[in-house]
Amino acid sequence: MSVPLAQIPTPHDTTSMTLVEQLVQWARRRIEERVFRPGMRMPSIRKLALDKGVSRFTVVEAYERLVAQGYLESRRGSGFYVRERLSGVTLVETRAPTSIAPPEPAALDVVWLLRNMLHTGARSERSPGLGYLPARWLDGDLITNALRTLGRQSGAQMLGIGTPQGFLPLRQQLQTRLEELEIGASPDQIVMVSGVTQAIDLISRIYVKPGDAVICGDPAWFQMFGRFVSQGARLVGMPYTPDGPDLDALETLVETWRPKMLVINSVLQNPTGTSLTAAQAFRILRLAEAYDFIVVEDDIYGDLCPPSYPGTRLASLDQLKRVIYLGSFSKTLAPNLRVGFIACAPDVARAVSDQKMLVGMTSPELNERVLYKILTEGHYRRHVERLRVRLDGVREKSVRMLEKTGLRLFLTPAAGMFLWADTGVDASALAAAGHEAGFLLTPGSLFSPQQSPSTWMRFNIANCGDPELATFLSRYLDGVARRAS
Repeated sequence: MSVPLAQIPTPHDTTSMTLVEQLVQWARRRIEERVFRPGMRMPSIRKLALDKGVSRFTVVEAYERLVAQGYLESRRGSGFYVRERLSGVTLVETRAPTSIAPPEPAALDVVWLLRNMLHTGARSERSPGLGYLPARWLDGDLITNALRTLGRQSGAQMLGIGTPQGFLPLRQQLQTRLEELEIGASPDQIVMVSGVTQAIDLISRIYVKPGDAVICGDPAWFQMFGRFVSQGARLVGMPYTPDGPDLDALETLVETWRPKMLVINSVLQNPTGTSLTAAQAFRILRLAEAYDFIVVEDDIYGDLCPPSYPGTRLASLDQLKRVIYLGSFSKTLAPNLRVGFIACAPDVARAVSDQKMLVGMTSPELNERVLYKILTEGHYRRHVERLRVRLDGVREKSVRMLEKTGLRLFLTPAAGMFLWADTGVDASALAAAGHEAGFLLTPGSLFSPQQSPSTWMRFNIANCGDPELATFLSRYLDGVARRAS
């Protein structure tokens, strides 16, 4: 597949740069940001020269410099291709030693997306691939009011190191919230963490050993893949249908791989938007008991579900005997608040707390105190209700827009923020073209445990309002269709 063509953006200072140097800088930046990915074919010399308005000699010279620096490789009779690079190795004028094995593609792709998600210039209205709600939807007053309240209290209480399990009053408050979900957990069974990402990290450190199989969705939340792979785990993908996880396939996978754990979103799965029925939840728990594996239930999107939404939590059926339940507030309050929690059996909570001390001592108690104030002052529930209403208000519009451009939806969920759509083309190439056009898109390959090529793409309905998005998608897909005919 070829990378898309675009004009060379003006660098901050090009007064002393030749056209060759500008072209090299343009290509290097996109390779480093994972817009142009390993194995992708660069534009032909003729096409790039025409598109950039430079001579063929300029393109040849730039490509040769990129080959010398290790960014590209030349294949006789085929062209120039983006070269697989080594993690943590600075590219210089000589090629990297061939004796060092290349990194896992999964880790590189995840880093590409995270780097672009966290880019300071990212705008939510042009970032349909973001996994967060736009800042304009969130309520900063909830946080500032809580901070003001804390500011009026004695500063002495902020000077300690905190406790390994987290701020006790907050854990007591979470006990009440879990009871509303019919999950019984005492404060001693709850451990505060800096988001679900840290929760997955701690759990993997405790339970996953090299060679262990871990089953996760295919597709599923991409950031956990690198964590499990770094522990030496074998990731096994569980396919999804519009009705939820394919449990017949899961049973076959369990029989074949005898996994250490299963990681799953029970409600509003990322990215498909599916939720478990009671019958599906019971069957998963029966398999877990029969084959003796742990179930890690990630319920990070649970608050975006109306109380009447038909979704079943595994922990409500299992009561934390085999299920480790994860929750967080980064999706509904603020991504940088970074407060999540683990609810689990007492012995698991002790192990998680000990592991937490080893890798980072305690989580920031100030953040936990802020969350405690927000939850106990009674405004959080109304805030979440407003988010649900806003999502309901844009869902149908986003569905119509995507379908009008020719995309096929996996399903249209009645809640949540994600739509999983089949573009009918290489989604990685589409994402690269989107980046060139100023849009952050998430290709389906990122959601695959094996980083398999995919035509699927995840869209955040809260960030699909820019009218230029529909125009870009239509033009790109029409262009692919014309070239194929």
